[in-house]
Amino acid sequence: MRRRELVLLLAFGMTDARAVRAQQKAMPVVDYLNSGSPGPYASFLAAFHHGLGETGYVEGQNVAVEYRSAEGSYDRLPALAADLVRRQVDVIAADAFPAARAAKNATTTIPIVFEVGSDPVEFGLIAGFARPGGNLTGVSFLAVELMAKRLELLSDLVPQAGAIVLLVNPKNENAERIVQDGENAARAKGVQLTILKAATESEIDTAFANLVRLRTGRLLVGPDPFFVSRREQLLVLASRHAVPAIYPIREYVAEGGLISYGTSLTSVHRLLGIYAGQILKGATPADLPVQQPTTFELVVNLKTANALGLTVPPSILARADEVIE
Repeated sequence: MRRRELVLLLAFGMTDARAVRAQQKAMPVVDYLNSGSPGPYASFLAAFHHGLGETGYVEGQNVAVEYRSAEGSYDRLPALAADLVRRQVDVIAADAFPAARAAKNATTTIPIVFEVGSDPVEFGLIAGFARPGGNLTGVSFLAVELMAKRLELLSDLVPQAGAIVLLVNPKNENAERIVQDGENAARAKGVQLTILKAATESEIDTAFANLVRLRTGRLLVGPDPFFVSRREQLLVLASRHAVPAIYPIREYVAEGGLISYGTSLTSVHRLLGIYAGQILKGATPADLPVQQPTTFELVVNLKTANALGLTVPPSILARADEVIE
């Protein structure tokens, strides 16, 4: 068992590795396969456990939960998924599309519950939303499809600035779609869009150095699990260079980002836990329709806006679901 996995287990009340192994023999095992890093995903993991609890499953009492993380290196996921198949875990919970794809490629028998920010039918994960077929089901939320709305909000919030920079992870399967939607939205809004790419920590630093060199005034951070894992780095750089930025989820803004618009990943992970629990009770993934949350959060951090010298338009404040002061 890797040290980082044990640390995460301890955080959820597992205090002895031998006890974990003993309990796993007598309990069903759910493995959470994470495309990103476990630390920044702690609040989402807590929501996943809450969902499990709603179906009667409590870690350490009647279910064992393990954790595997690719740390943002998506090419590690196939080996991690293959190990889960060798161990014959009872359910795989796949966080984000890279993990879901790796799990699907690894097994056609072990139930898989996923959360993805893209169309799982388009990318071949499932046959259909109402009846997924096969051994996969889960939650599909709009992340890529909201690019146009995020660009519009950023333009309205900072109308005087120059071009907008879109930061995208080229290793994300949705990268081309993210760029295409961003470019279409920029043309419709009449603004220039510059694409910068980053798939590692050092490339994020380089992207911000290029952003400063290009003298662009606004940043649109694309949806990506690696970026979520590296949100502290992104927020520090945005603050250091005084760059107004919009993000896909509220966690960025709660930790000091300017503005976000997107689905609540906390709610998504709760649904993921509920589905994992229902499958442990005997439900079949093929018969569980893929959930599609339809509510979106607009979150604004006024403290950050003030630090950037920005006045948030009343039209945005009136629409905000949460204003952090």
